[in-house]
Amino acid sequence: MKIRTVVLLIVTHFAVGVLGFGVGIYTLPILIAQSAPSEAAIEEVSSEARYTAQFRRDLKDSDALHWGEGTVSVGPKYISLTGRLSPGPDYKLYLSPEFVETEADFNRLKSTMVRVGDVKTFENFVVEVPPDIDPSKFTSVIVWCEAFGEFITSAKYR
Repeated sequence: MKIRTVVLLIVTHFAVGVLGFGVGIYTLPILIAQSAPSEAAIEEVSSEARYTAQFRRDLKDSDALHWGEGTVSVGPKYISLTGRLSPGPDYKLYLSPEFVETEADFNRLKSTMVRVGDVKTFENFVVEVPPDIDPSKFTSVIVWCEAFGEFITSAKYR
């Protein structure tokens, strides 16, 4: 084999391997995600909500791979979403005293936030609010990818 052919084979095989790894990182969370809560479950916890807000795709640090859309309901016991999130690993739900729409703002304010819990579905979710957290002391809800330090979405509910 000529050296040029060997180099071309190495480069193309490496590129396919990198592409496969990237596709695997993106699709694995989809494959292992829990089932979305039923419409009845969402309606039940949403009926107890004191606040509602909208996740939007057009926030500063949202992009084609990191976004959320839909109605978020915030109550004393549950926070729920009727909508969708872009798939990804290790999503956490935070409450913040200030509205955040960039990774820089999130990192700057993280010490003033509380982590409510894990988001394990990408279409609709219900996250239980721990008894020691009072959502009325915060103004915004944020979905953050802890593993990669990526801003996903946020909404100001009061």
